[in-house]
Amino acid sequence: MLEISGLVNSVGTNGSPVLQQALTIGRGGAVVVTASALASVVSTAIKDLPRGGDINKKAIAVKKGAPPKTTSEPWIGPRAKAVFFMAVAMSLHYLGYSLARPITISLFTSETSGYGKFAAAFPFAMAFVSPMSLGLLLGYGKVLDKHGPRGALIRSTIFCATVVSCSAMAMNLFEAYGTLIMKVPAAKFVSGPLFVFRESYVQLLTSQYWSFMASALTPSLSAKWFGPIAGLSSITSAVAGFFVSDIIDLIGISYSLLGTGVTLLISIFAANMAYAISEEHGFSPVAKKHSRNDKQQKPMGMFETAVKLFARVPVLLKLFIEILASQGLITILNVAFVARLAHSIPADAERAGWVGKFFSTINIISMVLQFGILPPLLTIIEPKIMWRIVPFIAMMFTTFQASQPDPTLYVVSTTLLVMKVLEYSARRMLDEMVYVPLDFESRFVGKEVIGVFGYRLGKSLMSLGLSGITALFGDMGIQEYSILGAGINLLWFWASWSLSNEVPTRKEAEEIYQQQRNKKKDGGKR
Repeated sequence: MLEISGLVNSVGTNGSPVLQQALTIGRGGAVVVTASALASVVSTAIKDLPRGGDINKKAIAVKKGAPPKTTSEPWIGPRAKAVFFMAVAMSLHYLGYSLARPITISLFTSETSGYGKFAAAFPFAMAFVSPMSLGLLLGYGKVLDKHGPRGALIRSTIFCATVVSCSAMAMNLFEAYGTLIMKVPAAKFVSGPLFVFRESYVQLLTSQYWSFMASALTPSLSAKWFGPIAGLSSITSAVAGFFVSDIIDLIGISYSLLGTGVTLLISIFAANMAYAISEEHGFSPVAKKHSRNDKQQKPMGMFETAVKLFARVPVLLKLFIEILASQGLITILNVAFVARLAHSIPADAERAGWVGKFFSTINIISMVLQFGILPPLLTIIEPKIMWRIVPFIAMMFTTFQASQPDPTLYVVSTTLLVMKVLEYSARRMLDEMVYVPLDFESRFVGKEVIGVFGYRLGKSLMSLGLSGITALFGDMGIQEYSILGAGINLLWFWASWSLSNEVPTRKEAEEIYQQQRNKKKDGGKR
């Protein structure tokens, strides 16, 4: 369950103070008010009564012969509603993504429709993730300038759903008719680009969901509720992973991809509701208005903006470097995992089912951390300390894997599981909390540059390095990947420590956030 502080409208006719009430948003979509929150509201209301026990008669006076007027207050405030709907949209996005992930990995590593016979194919494909992400980022920047955050989210979601759905139908047709292009199965020309696109689009959409929620919540509330919000996505991801094997058995591996397109389109309705509520109540994120000359941007405008933004907000530059290191490590662990998996489980459908259950396990563990452990933990431990703890935990597992002469599938998968759990739970929360007290440009433009391009650049740079090593010295073994991974983990630890020195304390973040709100009230735009 997710508690979000909402605002209750002013009660009474004499301008009584706004009451705060705690809300619990159920992961299945239910919204209830906890007993403790209700008691708090009642207690506050009693305290507001005039001293001496007298009741404000004017406030409750009823004319003779007229029925008493009653007002129904909403159970949750508009900010809580908006965040809830956006969290639902993000969970639907991850539901579809978790269907596509095991399927695209299975198709890519297949010997018939993919590149299972080529050991260097996986890092080579990952090298193209960064250029793909860059193209998506540049397109997003143009759409954001023209249509705003709401229009950008809707249009980018429709685009992603269309690409995945068309790829699924093409794969099905090519495999059904055995289509060849220059004596090469046509499915190979789809499985490769589809794999790269699936790696690229996930952060494009995820960053937009989080940017909205970071705009709606305060730093203190984000520390408490970002974990459970992410937990909702973990639930839907786990469900998709556990049932992907059954879905494939029922309708086939290609048709199962259509589920991703469908869930993305459904998520648009929830995202629209979130923006509609925010616009109605005046807290929708708004960009700074540009002059006519500003709108005539050059093709490199996004890069120029990023450079200026990193110079103006040093914590974003440190975060960008930290992400490069962490994603480089994940890439190495992923390459080792895929190589060991393809050797251990040769059947495509069985491999897809195994990968689905593996990532479901990751999401279940992440969900437990997001709901029950991290929220109270982050009220005790400062985020800057957590930034130092996370890479140290991963280091223990990468070091153990590197010490093994021939790491088994279970050793390799356990290390990747730990790394993914840390990324999905603790690191994701810490990442999003960095943006909360920042301005609009940092939360939307900066977040997309870091979240989309930074994430994928780290993977692509490492993939290019691995491809170069393979070209010069031949295929690397699992142990060599593991030793390299342990070394990159040390680099990540250094980058994360450097970032932690720039991260404000909870008190400092709250003060920065209030300054931003005061600027907005004075006429500035976040």
